[in-house]
Amino acid sequence: MNEFSTAFFATLNIGSFICFGLDKRKAQKNKHRIPERLLLIMTLLGGTIGSVLGMLLFNHKISKRSFVLKILGIILLQILVIYLIYNYTK
Repeated sequence: MNEFSTAFFATLNIGSFICFGLDKRKAQKNKHRIPERLLLIMTLLGGTIGSVLGMLLFNHKISKRSFVLKILGIILLQILVIYLIYNYTK
């Protein structure tokens, strides 16, 4: 992995983690929330580790079954893509 992709994924994961924390705080204060769609897009683009850590550490959206299933679906899709890339680009 080159320096650009490392920096990209690190930034995306940190951003995902921060977004989950901000959304939790906004939820507690009944303020305008970060859209679920944005949280899912950040996860899909590679912020999976930050998203999962944010969910667990902030105890955020873990009781919302539909959201957790979407996150799990994204993780399974990412695993499939990595598997296909690894096995068919040799």
